Amino acid sequence: MHIEYLVRCAAKSAAVLAVAATAVVAPPAAAHFQLLYTPTLLRASGGPIVLKMPFSHPAASGYVMEMAPPEQLIMVRRGRRTDLTEHLRQITWTSSENTNVAWEAPVRLRGLGDYVFALTPAPYLEPSEDAYIQQITKTIVNVGGLPTDWDAPLGLPAEIVPLARPYTLYAGGSFSGRVLSAGEPVPFAEIEVEYMNFPPDLAADAFAATGLTTPPHPAFETLSIRADQTGTFTFGLPRAGFWGFAALGVGPETSYQSKDMSQDAVIWVQARDM
Repeated sequence: MHIEYLVRCAAKSAAVLAVAATAVVAPPAAAHFQLLYTPTLLRASGGPIVLKMPFSHPAASGYVMEMAPPEQLIMVRRGRRTDLTEHLRQITWTSSENTNVAWEAPVRLRGLGDYVFALTPAPYLEPSEDAYIQQITKTIVNVGGLPTDWDAPLGLPAEIVPLARPYTLYAGGSFSGRVLSAGEPVPFAEIEVEYMNFPPDLAADAFAATGLTTPPHPAFETLSIRADQTGTFTFGLPRAGFWGFAALGVGPETSYQSKDMSQDAVIWVQARDM
């Protein structure tokens, strides 16, 4: 939603401030969330996987934003960084509202341990805000249960470093992370939380036709929490599945092509039933 970010930018102009005030009282909307998705974060063995990267609203199977070619996709394993950008392939992704350009990348997992993936998409111009959004997104896949790299910072401009292994989480448990901007903690960062209520259908490159649950109110589609003074947050995971966390506007870059930009940090985690 980026509403608070919009309000901060609106202080530069009385006219924009009036628009922002209207937006604050508008009905809640699902948040923008960059996906970096594979269906299982904890695997018994290696082998080929495909990472799917639409930019959409997975809590509501909402509008799919058109993605320009990403700036970078990397993989980190046992401290070694591999650039996967050349493996990116353009696809289309379908939601209940539309079909638009997205990206995917085939990857082969070789050996035990953590595979940390980080996507830096090109900034996206959000017309309703007249501002850019860039969501630098992480997901961590483990093979064989051997932990290696899951809690190591990658030095990204905007980053959420997990404080709990994001692939061994119970539904009913909790996830903790720390928000960093260019390696430094971000006190009291605003973090949006969204449940992947419409799981991706990898064969169709689309969200599922039916949601896993029905929120009691649209306001529950996107939750908002705050980190503490050290940039640390904890969130209880009430249901099995994928949960996304987006720390808004925490990156050092605040403008792009003469417009404001929210450089966000995103991480996806997977909870399972006991």
